[in-house]
Amino acid sequence: MSYLVLARKWRPQRFEDLIGQDHVSQTLKNAIESDRVHHAFLFTGARGVGKTSAARIFAKALNCETGPTPEPCGQCPSCVEITAGQSVDVFEIDGASNTGVDDIRELRETIRYLPSHSRYKIFIIDEVHMLSINAFNALLKTLEEPPEHAKFIFATTEPHKIPVTILSRCQRFDFRKISVAQVAGRLRYIIDQEQVRISEQGLAMIARSGGGSMRDAQSTLDQVIAFCGNDIGDEELQALLGLVDRRLLLETIEAVIDRDGRRVLSVIHRVDEQGYAFRQFCRQVVATLRSLVVLKVTSQPGELLDAGEAELQELCSLADRCSLDDLQRMLTLLMKTEAELAHSGAARLTMEMALIRLAQLPPGQEVAALVRKLESLEQRLAGKVPVPAPAAPASVSPPPTPAADKSPAASDPAPLPPEPDRVEAQSAAPQQVERADKDWPGFVDFVKSQRVRIGSFLEHARLLSAELPSLKVALPANFHALADREMKEDIQRLAVDYYKTTVTLEISCLAENQTAPPSLLEERKQQESDRERRLKSDALEHTMVKAAIDIFEGQVGDVRPIDKGFV
Repeated sequence: MSYLVLARKWRPQRFEDLIGQDHVSQTLKNAIESDRVHHAFLFTGARGVGKTSAARIFAKALNCETGPTPEPCGQCPSCVEITAGQSVDVFEIDGASNTGVDDIRELRETIRYLPSHSRYKIFIIDEVHMLSINAFNALLKTLEEPPEHAKFIFATTEPHKIPVTILSRCQRFDFRKISVAQVAGRLRYIIDQEQVRISEQGLAMIARSGGGSMRDAQSTLDQVIAFCGNDIGDEELQALLGLVDRRLLLETIEAVIDRDGRRVLSVIHRVDEQGYAFRQFCRQVVATLRSLVVLKVTSQPGELLDAGEAELQELCSLADRCSLDDLQRMLTLLMKTEAELAHSGAARLTMEMALIRLAQLPPGQEVAALVRKLESLEQRLAGKVPVPAPAAPASVSPPPTPAADKSPAASDPAPLPPEPDRVEAQSAAPQQVERADKDWPGFVDFVKSQRVRIGSFLEHARLLSAELPSLKVALPANFHALADREMKEDIQRLAVDYYKTTVTLEISCLAENQTAPPSLLEERKQQESDRERRLKSDALEHTMVKAAIDIFEGQVGDVRPIDKGFV
């Protein structure tokens, strides 16, 4: 007996087997149970997500001897014939091979006759968008008034190429791409049945390589088993798929953040030695940077990131060491580099120069901060820096006599006014005094100055109670899972250093419906939102803005602050 590939051997045979398409399965099952089955259906979606398989299952459900039923038996002659693709009443037509109007005319002649021994004649046309315009026109009348014994199921990956007149006569179902977790779960079931050993990380690699297509992932698994046998190692799998070791990717980004050019060149040398394609390497670096951006903008990545707990902790550590602006600059440059690598004759040099450039870029600064510095410089150059007046004496002394002017003290030079830098230092001194109240924001700033990563964690925490010597905080679920015993001990030690007293620290997990004060990050976002709202309101009330709107008959699209000191 010839070998049957995994994609065909484990093809879905029931609606429950359709992974990631519950919205389609449930709708079709409800239509059968309520006897409201339309005569024409259009299944759209990416390749390998289950369109043709769903059409076969639907055909079995309609023609099953126990049906129509949402649960075809799979044992009756009709179900067996449809599963084997040998049913005389279910026609599977390749739209790419039967594109002409004569093929559709022949199909119309076939529709006229009753089914041989089934309940319905079912026509499944795959890649229906390949039909010619004349073929679509010949199909219109049949779709509008089909015989009662005929059902049509069209499948396509490009629904925009189908005429609107055809679309309006069909019920459309959009098949989604299948998530990595769902693909990996199905692959785990298959390898358990096939008695193949592979790690969870290896399954995730294969699932990611499918790009949301179950069939592509199963075909890759077939290839991996043929190469590695029944015991698949992660290193062999990476070599076969051309994937770069995760450790190399993290080390590359770490070297760029540390601005270590020598280490960057060392990593690229190892990538070249191991035979990885530099374009694939660049894509994976971009994907890793995207993970860091997700961690910077949300505290609960959820399904946005496909990473285990240990890997997530490493990514969080890297994300804490760089700003969002720096990550965006890295992504912009590397995405351009990835396009250049497709046509570059010196791929290694192109990749090296891109990473060296990133490692040498100065840290990004906000435009508002630069504007403030320019304004401060202008004031200094114009001599407008305020100079504090000298402290007045307790009693006013009489003017000195001429004899006093000849004293040695009178020959000393007059005291110079304070320098601008010293003026700023004096104005900044009260801020240090304000931290002496030992409040929660001050403690978080203190921790962040000592341990950046722990301070970033505490910015997401909710302060439940600060009645010393007891300190109670709550962390979101995903951050609480990463707070190990060592980290809690470090926080307690820093609390003792800050509050100068014995502190009992209690860290709990924030319940879903628990009422708690907002975190520092949430307070900052709310303040920024209120500030932008008031800024826009003030701008719209400005007389010059109103005059400009009246004269040019325009609208205000966006309001941007030119001074971050606005309150």
